[in-house]
Amino acid sequence: MSGYKIVIPARHGSSRLPGKPLLEIAGKPMIVHVCERALEAGQEVFVATDDERIAAAVAGVAVTAVMTREDHASGTERIAEVVDKLGWSDDIRVVNLQGDEPLIRPELIRQLAETLATEQTAQIATLAAPIEDPSDVFDPHAVKVVIDRHGHALYFSRAPIPWHRESFGQTDRTAADDYPWLRHIGIYAYTAGFLRRYITWPPSKLEAVEALEQLRILWQGERIRVIRVDSPPHAGVDTEADLRRVARIMAGGDSR
Repeated sequence: MSGYKIVIPARHGSSRLPGKPLLEIAGKPMIVHVCERALEAGQEVFVATDDERIAAAVAGVAVTAVMTREDHASGTERIAEVVDKLGWSDDIRVVNLQGDEPLIRPELIRQLAETLATEQTAQIATLAAPIEDPSDVFDPHAVKVVIDRHGHALYFSRAPIPWHRESFGQTDRTAADDYPWLRHIGIYAYTAGFLRRYITWPPSKLEAVEALEQLRILWQGERIRVIRVDSPPHAGVDTEADLRRVARIMAGGDSR
């Protein structure tokens, strides 16, 4: 299997946790943990950042920091700048690993990139896992995805999809157990050529309403291959509570 690149977009200005990539977990900045997990996948790793402090934090790790503009609306746009700056050919596969995923399992990175290499009808792939906690179906922070019989995404939403007509119409809403609800895992693999096309597309209204950048892709009629994994990774870090949870896991404690 030919190689691929892993790019970690890491901006300093997170709205909920400013300076998030530099927050310390188990004695290291979070971005360093993410880099270490990425390196375990056995490929070249790049950190795409808009802040010199983040670049300095990864200077002691075997990764390449690439300075990017501050005005990108998404990690995908930031990675597209890296593709352009480094002149990667259109057929190069690029894995977008979020900078707030310090517990990502390297085998998921490899599975994603290898599946894209054999995909015939899509130039982007992502992951999803069964929803185990029924309350997540109604949690807007848990992005749901529905797929077709070939494993391609039909839609992503923060709302419960599909809508269970019989169960969800009740006052006491609980997720019915007769449907395999899927939660999207926000890691992507694309070809460099796809990224060059992506940045020419204007944001869609769907993307703006749901605040989900992948809807720009579906709006354009492109296919997204969704790989179902039965064992999802631990959730990333979006809040102070998440930070404490990850620290407990790394210390050998529980994940609550």
